[in-house]
Amino acid sequence: MLRSGTSLVEQIAASHPHVFGAGERREVCAIFNALAAHNRSRSIEKWDRAFARQLAEGYAARLGALGNGATRVIDKMPDNVFALWVIAALFPSARVVYCCRDLRDACLSCYFHWFAEGHLYSYDLADCGRRALEVERLMAHWLRELPLRMLVVEYEALIADLEHESRRLIEFLGLDWEPACLDFHRTRRPVFTASSWQVRQPVHNRSVGRWQRYKRPIAPLLQVLAEGNSELLLTA
Repeated sequence: MLRSGTSLVEQIAASHPHVFGAGERREVCAIFNALAAHNRSRSIEKWDRAFARQLAEGYAARLGALGNGATRVIDKMPDNVFALWVIAALFPSARVVYCCRDLRDACLSCYFHWFAEGHLYSYDLADCGRRALEVERLMAHWLRELPLRMLVVEYEALIADLEHESRRLIEFLGLDWEPACLDFHRTRRPVFTASSWQVRQPVHNRSVGRWQRYKRPIAPLLQVLAEGNSELLLTA
């Protein structure tokens, strides 16, 4: 889900000298659309493997060129969650970091933010809650079923213990610890997401539990989340 700490996690990882943060790439969705169009009359198990391999190798080469020798290159597009099964099929060695946050805070942050394009659900609290629940439901399924290496990073845990969670992240990436990851706000790199300003600041907890200041205005959101029986919803 957007506003769940993805930019912060990428910035921490990209502060490591062997990691390059490529930002939100659109290639995975484009690959899925190309595969679906090319194999329109075939069942998935009969999709053109050579064509799929060509697309996968092209994408890997582009990431490699961007990384310029980096051991790990990050594609932090949140909507990749919808194509994780494609990622698992084409990139079985990929490592997936799933960022989650109290859905009440994540949805409130989406509602408060004006996105440059798309994300029309963010203009309606109830719609935002429904999308958050569906993303969470889908990710719970992927965590159970896909043979990918996946790490769950909770925003609240990251804020509460930055070093522990950052070390866990770097270890998951198969890299040695680098103290610069704790000084992520000093790392100079282009950030074009809605959190570009936040990742330039030291960690703070002012956004944790922010939803509690708006209980009455966000009643439609709270109702949707309560009815959705969120699996990962953090209790106040």
